Amino acid sequence: MPLSASLPGGWEYDVPTTGSKRLPPDAGYGRALTNQGYSFEAAVADLVDNSIDAGADAVVVLFLRDADRIISLLVVDNGRGMDAEGLDHAMTVGRRREYGSHALGMYGTGLKAASLSQARSLTLISRTKCSRAAGRKLTAEGLEDGFRCDTVDPAFAQEQVDAYDGLIEWQGTIVRWDRVRAFETVAPGQSEQFLSKAIARLETHLGLFLHRFLSSGLRLDIAVWDVAAGEETDHISVDPLDPFGYKVPGRAGYPKKFAAPVEGIGQVDLEAHIWPAKSNLAGFRQIGPVHDRQGFYFYRNDRLVQAGGWSNLRTPESHLALARVAVDLPETDSDVFSLTVKKDGVQVTPAFTLAVEQAADAAGHMFRAYLADAEAAYREGMSRSAVDRPAVIEPGKGFDPKIKRAVREELPLKDSEDPIRIEWTSLPADQFFQLDRTSNAVLLNKAFREDFNDGRRGGSNDAPVTKTLLYLLLQDSFGLGRWEKKRADRIEYWNAVLLAAVHAQRERRTRAEY
Repeated sequence: MPLSASLPGGWEYDVPTTGSKRLPPDAGYGRALTNQGYSFEAAVADLVDNSIDAGADAVVVLFLRDADRIISLLVVDNGRGMDAEGLDHAMTVGRRREYGSHALGMYGTGLKAASLSQARSLTLISRTKCSRAAGRKLTAEGLEDGFRCDTVDPAFAQEQVDAYDGLIEWQGTIVRWDRVRAFETVAPGQSEQFLSKAIARLETHLGLFLHRFLSSGLRLDIAVWDVAAGEETDHISVDPLDPFGYKVPGRAGYPKKFAAPVEGIGQVDLEAHIWPAKSNLAGFRQIGPVHDRQGFYFYRNDRLVQAGGWSNLRTPESHLALARVAVDLPETDSDVFSLTVKKDGVQVTPAFTLAVEQAADAAGHMFRAYLADAEAAYREGMSRSAVDRPAVIEPGKGFDPKIKRAVREELPLKDSEDPIRIEWTSLPADQFFQLDRTSNAVLLNKAFREDFNDGRRGGSNDAPVTKTLLYLLLQDSFGLGRWEKKRADRIEYWNAVLLAAVHAQRERRTRAEY
């Protein structure tokens, strides 16, 4: 039967209705909210976005641990904060607030969806310059119980704010995750290893997707606090990972701007870059597989929302590994670009890919000429010979992140070995350091710690020069099957000479004080 025979004679361009009714969301919607496919790093980044929107210039991501357990995660900022009404609005599921044209938030679901995708309990505590500390708590059980939100005890809320008075002085917010699913899967004895890997991934993700904000003054730290010992056990500052941060381009004349005439929007600028071949810089090698990081880098209000991929223009290939294109999305809403809720990708319509194919630079060169230049730079670079440097074991806990990054940029790493950690501990007075080759650790005599920190105790990543020199001396002493007598003797005389140097430094410092 032909389809046309079953259609009514007059086509209705708008479906007529006879009334309406309110249909509140089913409790099952809460379960859907917690299953948005966020990665741990993307979920934390969404919380930091909220801090930036609140005007914060300092944010700390804090892991709380107790003995061998990881308990909670907090994101603390010094933004404008919220009063009780603002907290209610922030915790209302399905409520979309008004966003400014330069805000990072879009849909109003990020706080709840990102948090409850990772944790069964979300607590929000905040204060403003004009309001007392207040808090709200949303749990997975509460969502199923008619979207119930609990009020945090005001005394507890104030106590939490007071605990971070170095950051929250007059205003600020604490987002707290409890019963975090990933934390609950960590086996006894594995929390140290889990934290090391989780912090490294988080540092890379935040450093990449927020690199423009970090370069503009945002202070973003990741720390670990032992609630039982009452002390900080790790602390790093997140540095920007600029995916266009090369010193010299891989092709003369780049970067170039290509104007893409997108239908319905107008001109969209494509800033085309070519990386130098074989670069070991962090912005090239350490943000993911190079093959996956070629292509478009979309930014929305300076926040990176897609890191690589050709968006249906073409498929990735090794010969285009040096090609990266920065695109700032238009401020006005458009059907051409659709940002995912997780802010980790952009869907484009054929209007964009067609415009890219038609894009040209100021001299009239087409975008395809850029792709040819990028491919030529790759081929030429691969043909050049390079000095082979020996592979090393990566530095781990106790080393400043800048040192870790420099080692990764300058030297190939041994993938099969656990990172070398360095820490201060109690040792005999006649030893400056010891090697624990079983657990890949360099142990420093904590009796000398203040001598390397201007008389202060220092943090977990203190004494960077001393630690780095020891790492360079000792890294090839790990991962060996046989401990040679000659190598053991070398360690012994290094220890003796360094111990004499420490005593000489201590004597000079004592004389200077008097």
